[in-house]
Amino acid sequence: MGMDKLPSTEAEWRERLTPEEFRVLRQAGTEAPWTGEYTDTKTRGVYSCRACGAELFTSETKFDSHCGWPSFYTPLAEDRVRYIEDTSHGMRRVEVRCATCDSHLGHVFEGEGYATPTDQRFCINSISLTLVPAEEATE
Repeated sequence: MGMDKLPSTEAEWRERLTPEEFRVLRQAGTEAPWTGEYTDTKTRGVYSCRACGAELFTSETKFDSHCGWPSFYTPLAEDRVRYIEDTSHGMRRVEVRCATCDSHLGHVFEGEGYATPTDQRFCINSISLTLVPAEEATE
């Protein structure tokens, strides 16, 4: 997908992404619950940013939250994502963005009581990710 040079204009992002990818990744949209391709997948591998290819999450930290979107309890490394306070829709949330290209990924929630090591749920849009299965990554 030619990820070596990041787009610098909205027009360039529109050329790289489908309309739905652009709506979610560049305009902070949300895909409908239970519609994403990775919501229930159990495939082992690395989840990368669909916009720029940066590695963000691994299947090792993905868990079943039954919320309608893929959930992870931690990013691959803290420097892979950045956080923004989001007060839209009358609530206080923490938005998660790709640290490389600043694309919207989803939100992170804390203290929900999931039995995970971090007590966090990174609720990420499938359309924001590309899964590279473990067997493909080693070839």
